[in-house]
Amino acid sequence: MESTVPQGAGSPAPQRPSGPLEADLVFEGGGVKGIGLAGAFRTLNDHGYQPQCVAGTSAGAITASLVAAGYTGAELQDIVLNQMDFTKFEDQTFLDHFGALGDIAQFFKSRGMHSGKYFLGWIRDLLTSKGKTKFGHLRNEDQSDPKRAYTLQVIASDLSARSMLVLPHDAQKIGSDPDELDIAEAVRMSMSIPVFFEPVTVDGHQIVDGGLLSNFPIWLFDTDPGTTPAFPTFGLLLVAPDQTAPLVPTSPGAPVKPLVSDIDFLKAIAETMMEAHDRFYVEQANYARTIPIPTMGVRTTEFDIPPDKAQQLFQSGQRAAEQFLATWDFEAYKQKFRSGQTVTRRGTVKP
Repeated sequence: MESTVPQGAGSPAPQRPSGPLEADLVFEGGGVKGIGLAGAFRTLNDHGYQPQCVAGTSAGAITASLVAAGYTGAELQDIVLNQMDFTKFEDQTFLDHFGALGDIAQFFKSRGMHSGKYFLGWIRDLLTSKGKTKFGHLRNEDQSDPKRAYTLQVIASDLSARSMLVLPHDAQKIGSDPDELDIAEAVRMSMSIPVFFEPVTVDGHQIVDGGLLSNFPIWLFDTDPGTTPAFPTFGLLLVAPDQTAPLVPTSPGAPVKPLVSDIDFLKAIAETMMEAHDRFYVEQANYARTIPIPTMGVRTTEFDIPPDKAQQLFQSGQRAAEQFLATWDFEAYKQKFRSGQTVTRRGTVKP
C-alpha cells in the first residue's frame, strides 16, 4: 500500500478512521538502534493498528519478522528489554583471547569477526514459538499482487552477484524455493553487518547486510501511480540526534576514537558506511508517512548497550510514534498526495 499524512503547524485536526486500523509497516536497519523500532511498534499496536505486510533491513528485518510471526508490541518490549543480551551476538571463539590480533585472524579466516550462530538460533527459537519458520507460513493466499504474496519481505545484499535481494521474492536467484526459504536464515542474511558478521553463503552466493543497498525499503508496498491505497504504509526511520542534513558532522566536543589496529580500521569503515547510509535517508523524515525515531546517540554496533540506555531508546520510539499519530489523517493524505500529483520517494514533501 502507501501512506501518510501532512504534519506541521496549522494542520487541521486529523480525521480518525472508523474501520479497522490496517497498515503496512517498513522498518529501517540500524543494528542495536533497532530497539527504537520495537518501541514505535508498541505504540502503533497499542493504538489498534494491525500490520498487514511488513518489511525491513538488518535490525528492521528482525523486528519485521517477529511482527509477521504474530508478536505483539508488549511481547516485543519484553524481548528487547528483558530477554535480549546483545553481547551474546558477538559469538566468542578462542581467538578472542588474542585481542585485536585475534579479531584480525578471525576476520581473515571467515570474512567476519563473529559467526552469527547465536543470533540464528535465537531468532529461529522465537519464530518457532509462533509456528512461523518458513516463508510459506506467511503466504498471502488471497493476494494476486506479487509484491504482497507474502506478509514479510526482507532485504539482503548479494556480494557475489553485486545485487539486492528482496526475500522471499528473489529466493530462486540463490537456488531456494520461496515457500521453503527459512525465515531465520533470511533475517540472518539481512543483518550480516560487513566485517562484524560472517557472510551467509548460499549456493555459492555470499550475502551480507541489506543496508548496503537499501536500508529503508519503504517503496516495497507502494501502489501503482494513480491508484488510491486502501490503507497506509508507515515507515519507521532511525534518526541520529540533531540530524537535519543527509550527512551529520560529529557533534562538537565529541571524542575521536583513534584507529589503533587494522581491525579498528575495518570496523570503522563498516560502521561509518552503515551510519552514513542511515543519514542519507534523513530527508525522509519530512515525509508524511515516516515516523522518525531519535536514536539517542546509540551506535549501530553498540552491543554492550546498558539497560537504562536501551530503555531510553525504546521510549524514544514510543514517543515518536505517539507524535506521529497525533497528526495522522489518512483521508487528508490521500487528498493531498494521491490526487494526481507525483511524489518521488526521495523528493522533499512539505505540508
